[in-house]
Amino acid sequence: MDALSLEVPSGEICVLVGPSGCGKTTAMRMVNRMIDITEGDILLDGRSVKERKPAELRRDIGYAIQQIGLFPHLSVAGNIATVPRLLGWSKDRIEARVDELLELVGLDAHETRDRFPAQLSGGQRQRVGVARALAVDPPLMLMDEPFGAIDPINRERLQNEFLRLQREIRKTIVFVTHDIDEAIKMGDRIAIMRRGGKLAQYAPPAELLMYPANPFVEDFVGSDRALKRLALQRVRDVDLWRAPLVRVGEPVAEVRAKGADSEVPYPLLIDDNGRPIGWLSERALLGERVTEELRSKANPVLELEDVLRDALSDLLAEEAQYGPVVNERGEVVGVLSIEMLAHTLHRDPEEVPSGADAAA
Repeated sequence: MDALSLEVPSGEICVLVGPSGCGKTTAMRMVNRMIDITEGDILLDGRSVKERKPAELRRDIGYAIQQIGLFPHLSVAGNIATVPRLLGWSKDRIEARVDELLELVGLDAHETRDRFPAQLSGGQRQRVGVARALAVDPPLMLMDEPFGAIDPINRERLQNEFLRLQREIRKTIVFVTHDIDEAIKMGDRIAIMRRGGKLAQYAPPAELLMYPANPFVEDFVGSDRALKRLALQRVRDVDLWRAPLVRVGEPVAEVRAKGADSEVPYPLLIDDNGRPIGWLSERALLGERVTEELRSKANPVLELEDVLRDALSDLLAEEAQYGPVVNERGEVVGVLSIEMLAHTLHRDPEEVPSGADAAA
């Protein structure tokens, strides 16, 4: 480490990311004194880690790693109960905590608690590892590439599940990864490190992507950093445009009046339940009442919870400039446009959510 200095606010996820050999895992292991500090200090809630015995310190810090490290001879319940037993918890308290944590990480306690690690999938073992790290409700968690050994599909599911969990528990977390996309998705703040343990930049994801501090950071986050910014926001985070919503048989004069007060130039035909059918052609408006003549179908239909980067991909795949956005009942609530997405790229980084808030 070379004069590494940063502060992690309570309840946030700080991600350490950088190339191999930059010292990110070393820095994290100094927090629980798995590697001792030779110079400087680390303060937890204002108290130096050097003031406490390593074993005592580690019992108050959750620890989850890529290899998971479950004890193969212990059941799931036995693994989760490891630290509570060391602290002398009662049997009833331990059993209640095990069941609570299994439910929290999305596992059925009745089906899982008596199984052994070898009987679980990789994703299930990783969830048990997170549950074990949370066993004594530590104020701080250290996570060393916890999802790195999981296949891409289950990895994304675990990331989403963990962010959901973080919205509930709001732990302070130091999270190590080599994957900048994972860092951007998971982190409230990201520390990009260079070889030798030097800090290249420490900032929220949106600020990092919009204002990289130097060429190293710019190169590390990638040339597609504008698209990565769109991964931090969802459709519900932007002010949707209005389109004239029209039903078959409506007076054409009323439809044209709606168009004058709209940000989208084409009327959108909807059914009786407010669901999108397609964009009306000019021929549909030639008579006194609207007929069902479409210039195109209403594809893609987007949802409020869609990530903006995915929404952009859907629009480009359909070669569409506009996409109707629907709520959970399928009713049109607005329109997302390519132009709107371009404006979103210039949004103030302070207004862009991150970590668990971006996934909420």
